[in-house]
Amino acid sequence: MHDLIQRLLASYQHSLQTGGYPYIVFLMALESSVVPLPSEFVIPPAVILVVAGHSTMTLRGIVLAAALGSWLGSSTLYWIARIAGRPLVIRYGGLVLIPPAKVEKAERWSQRFGSFGIFLSRMLPVVRHLIGIPAGIVRMNYWKFSLYTILGSLLWCGVLTYISFVAGRDEKLMHGEIREVTLWAAGAATFLGAAYYFLVHRLSREAA
Repeated sequence: MHDLIQRLLASYQHSLQTGGYPYIVFLMALESSVVPLPSEFVIPPAVILVVAGHSTMTLRGIVLAAALGSWLGSSTLYWIARIAGRPLVIRYGGLVLIPPAKVEKAERWSQRFGSFGIFLSRMLPVVRHLIGIPAGIVRMNYWKFSLYTILGSLLWCGVLTYISFVAGRDEKLMHGEIREVTLWAAGAATFLGAAYYFLVHRLSREAA
């Protein structure tokens, strides 16, 4: 398994070296639309390349490229939902990995937190790539939607970049020592799991 992960990581980092910022924009646009591609798998390898001195990209450039991609992906969903309307999204969303249950969860989130939920959602899994749907359905002001999306994306991508920078300087982790890998993985899973439970699962159910 370790060898497989290393090969996949090496392949992805090679694509990053050749694709650079546009590749990050593309992947983050997918992450913020309907493709289940977590930003946690997109940004860290790019940062590690920079830390190792194997890329001409910069940490600031990675953050900006990732935030731009997030905005593009969210904007795509926003306009699809705004033009199609809720009945079509509910009826046909499942064909493009947006089942009704996910749409309804995003709607409950939007009802619970309002426009500030756009900003907050950028730091949470699941809701992050669906929040553009309820915003488009209710025809939220696009420029307001964009502002909250960009600000939230910049914050989340900045935090993830910093954590990846710290991890990239951990020599034990970079050499794949199982104890270090386990500690980092457990910490990340605990944080994201707790955030998802309290801010998405629990509060969304209360809003329902």
